[in-house]
Amino acid sequence: MSTDTPQSPDPAANAEDVADLQARIEELEEELSAVRSDVGDDQKKMTIIATKGTFDMAYPPLILASTAAAFGWDVVVFHTFWGLDILHEEKSKNLKMSAVGNPSMPMPNAVATLPFMDSMATKMMEKKIDEQGTATIDELIEMSLDTGVDLQACQMTMELMDYDEDEMYDDVTTGVGAATALEHMADADIQLLV
Repeated sequence: MSTDTPQSPDPAANAEDVADLQARIEELEEELSAVRSDVGDDQKKMTIIATKGTFDMAYPPLILASTAAAFGWDVVVFHTFWGLDILHEEKSKNLKMSAVGNPSMPMPNAVATLPFMDSMATKMMEKKIDEQGTATIDELIEMSLDTGVDLQACQMTMELMDYDEDEMYDDVTTGVGAATALEHMADADIQLLV
């Protein structure tokens, strides 16, 4: 039988091991943090430039923006020139659909040029939207804002059209220049001009 007795652990050695282990944990945490920074945010980004303010052209940027935001994307819609009317609380309720030159309209251009045809085409589309239960422009704006879409109003266009920021929907970002829109576009995965 062996007369060797187990030696009691050396407290100094244990303290050194614990210190080494703690240092290694801190080192690994720093490496993990650096990897996370290098990988960056994998959130997709989309920038839409909305330039048209007709009834039918208000839908595409708002539908695409609200859908992308529902998927967790970072979405900016920069409204400039006539597209700014989409964000104008009063004007957005009176957008018209142009019947002239629209190949999807079931009427010849000669008839579409009559003074009342734009209003008639708009009423027909509003009726169809109501029958189908499709969201209105107002509802799409609210949905976009609620899902985190950054609806931006071009400052130069606001000045050109003599619009005041109080006339825009609440939570619309005003005072935005083209340079800001370009910065977001440069980093975006998807850029669209509507």
